[in-house]
Amino acid sequence: MMQLITPELYGEFPNELNEMHGLRHRVFKERLDWEVQTESEMETDAFDSLNPVYLLLKGSDWRICGCVRLLPTTGPTMLRDTFPMLLGETAAPASARIWESSRFALDLPPSAPKSGGLAQATYELFAGMIEFGLANNLTRIVTVTDTRMERILRLATWPLSRIGQPKPVGKTEAVAGFLEISHASLKRIRWRGRLNGPVLWQPVLGLSA
Repeated sequence: MMQLITPELYGEFPNELNEMHGLRHRVFKERLDWEVQTESEMETDAFDSLNPVYLLLKGSDWRICGCVRLLPTTGPTMLRDTFPMLLGETAAPASARIWESSRFALDLPPSAPKSGGLAQATYELFAGMIEFGLANNLTRIVTVTDTRMERILRLATWPLSRIGQPKPVGKTEAVAGFLEISHASLKRIRWRGRLNGPVLWQPVLGLSA
């Protein structure tokens, strides 16, 4: 099940948000050994204070097993303010119809269902991002990721359109690019991941105006 948490709902889901920050600590600090801020086994950064939208994926045991953070590019973004070197000669996007995704993470057991060579949860998070984008009249999502995730996106049939060439950032090879928001891309994700129907259970509020 995919849960959407918008800023006005933070107070209703404090446990879910804490669980998400714990998942991010396990994935980014413990597993990937990224240089991230952690405290009390929770990972947060300055962009969590900017009222982002969170998509949280819950497993059959109702525990959070995946997450992604979304912010409009009309305000501060990781690409513009933290990783401008990945832009090359391109200006950072700043449009109500383009949002930035970050902190995409999954923490799954080896037995998690798979489809098309990837965990089915991966497709669910991708589909949730596209559904959110369609509901809010977005045309693209911009993201900073690594080349490993770029390969996963390609395998999932949601390829990244690079802005510039990959560059070393810390211990990873980072790259920035755009992801298309369209009914066609959602259809491909659903087919590849064998998903039936929408994945977001909570009504999506208009946020892009």
